[in-house]
Amino acid sequence: MRLHVVGNVCVDTSFRLPRLPRPGETLNATSIVEGIGGKGANQAVAAARSGAAVCFWSALGDDDMADGVSETLKSDLEVDRLIRLPLSTDRSTILLEEAGENAIVSAVACARAFDPIRQSALTRTWSKGDILLMQGNLFREVTASCLKLAGRSGLKTVLNASPLSDMTVEDLADVDLVIVNQGEAAALTGMESPRAAANLLLENGARSVVVTLGSQGSLIWDQADQTPVFLAAPKSAVVDTSGAGDCFAGVLVGLLAQGKPLTAAANVATKAAGISVGRLGTLASYPSRVEISDIIKRSELENT
Repeated sequence: MRLHVVGNVCVDTSFRLPRLPRPGETLNATSIVEGIGGKGANQAVAAARSGAAVCFWSALGDDDMADGVSETLKSDLEVDRLIRLPLSTDRSTILLEEAGENAIVSAVACARAFDPIRQSALTRTWSKGDILLMQGNLFREVTASCLKLAGRSGLKTVLNASPLSDMTVEDLADVDLVIVNQGEAAALTGMESPRAAANLLLENGARSVVVTLGSQGSLIWDQADQTPVFLAAPKSAVVDTSGAGDCFAGVLVGLLAQGKPLTAAANVATKAAGISVGRLGTLASYPSRVEISDIIKRSELENT
């Protein structure tokens, strides 16, 4: 079974600050870090490090920056599915407080111009039984078309509805697994309670829902279950929360692609994300293949 991750990739520049600037204020950063990011790339790398067979589909610009992105991703992913567009490679600037919170601004021309159905070999490469994982960085219509076609082709579909953009509850109908954080769940459904929000998503057609709750862990609810499962998060010293949600989603779906049950996969993903928030950077903070393998082994021992 292969996991097809369709999404964006960009160059991240992170500025570490004592606090976020006020409107009109200039602050001097205490450090600066450049690396590869983008929700699609983040989740693809995390999934690959969990041991899944990952096909990553995305778009880069026609600039020198794109060459550096491809070279960096080679250590975790095959990069022959990355297409080039006559644009600048997408970029994000991250302002990171010493306390761990962040603010992000992104340039997303490549992501918004990418149509994987028309511009790539995605639909000629996937097979019945594979998994498709998408996020909210591509145009809503493109995301909806991919998910719909994948479902008709016998793939399991997963949508991490982030960023929300103009998504609605109806966009999440008939998705096999919806992954959202607590704020996104509330914005989608109008319900502050994660349990009530998850229940509404299930009632509207999603087959399973995962709501991440930050330091409180996550809520896991499958359509076949009467009540949700709450997983506690490990206590971690927070250094940088950038990309922690992507680490969680990538590891979770990567393990599903290897046949792990949803709750067991979420348990491992929670611990992997707990490691990432204790380190600086996005991809640089993610646990390695060896570390994730160790988490899996320890989790299996705990459940025996």
